[in-house]
Amino acid sequence: MREIILDTETTGLEPRAGDRIIEIACIELHERMWPGKKFQRYINPERDIPASATAVHGITSEHLRGKPRFADIADEFLAFIGADPLVIHNAPFDLAFLNEELRRCGRPVLPRERTVDTLEMARRKFPGAGNSLDRLAERFRIDTSARTVHGGLVDAGILLEVYLDLTGSRRLDLGMDALLVESGAEESGPVRPRPVPLAPRSTPEERAAHERMVREGLGKKALWLQLGAMIPSPSASD
Repeated sequence: MREIILDTETTGLEPRAGDRIIEIACIELHERMWPGKKFQRYINPERDIPASATAVHGITSEHLRGKPRFADIADEFLAFIGADPLVIHNAPFDLAFLNEELRRCGRPVLPRERTVDTLEMARRKFPGAGNSLDRLAERFRIDTSARTVHGGLVDAGILLEVYLDLTGSRRLDLGMDALLVESGAEESGPVRPRPVPLAPRSTPEERAAHERMVREGLGKKALWLQLGAMIPSPSASD
C-alpha cells in the first residue's frame, strides 16, 4: 500500500480570500513502514507574503522570486500523488488550498474521501488533549531539533513519524537532515541546532514529590537511584 504524507505552507489562512500555496511537500510511505520518493516545490504565489506568515515558515517574497507558479507544477504534483491516500494533519485546511489552486488551473479537485486526517485520529486517541503537530511530536518523543521554523518537507517528515505512532506502526528514525537531502528538494535555509535545551516539562513541586515517593516508598534499592536518575540526598545514605 502506498500513501502520501503531505504538507503545505501558505501566505495565510483563507484560500477564498486570495491566500495561496507557497510550498508543497510530499513523502511516499509504503506499507506504513518504508519512506520512498519525495516531492517538494516552492511556488510563486503571485502576491506578497505578509510578515505574519513569514514569521511562521520563514519564506519571503524574495525567496520565491523566479519560482514556478502552481499551474506550472500541477501536472507533476498530480502524477506524484496518483490515486493514493493523502495523509494530512488538519486535512480540510490543506485540501481547501490545494483545491482552490487546482480550480484556478482547470484541474480536477481532490475529494475529501481520499484524505487521512491525523488531527482527527489524534482527537479520537487523545480526547481533550492538545493535538497540534508540535504537541504530538512532543508526546511521541519525536526529535524536532532541526526544525527552527515550519517548513513543508521537514513538517512532512515529522507528520510521517506521528502517523506511524498513531497507527501503531514501526517507528522510523529518519533524521530531519536526511529529509532535505534529495535531488530536486530545496532548502529554505541552513539547519541550526536548538540554541537552548528544552526546559523540564515537570514543575519543581512535581519533581520533589516524585523524589520523595522514590526515597520513602521504594527505598535505597530503587532502580531510579541505581541508574543515577536522581542524585541521592544526604539522608539517603543514613
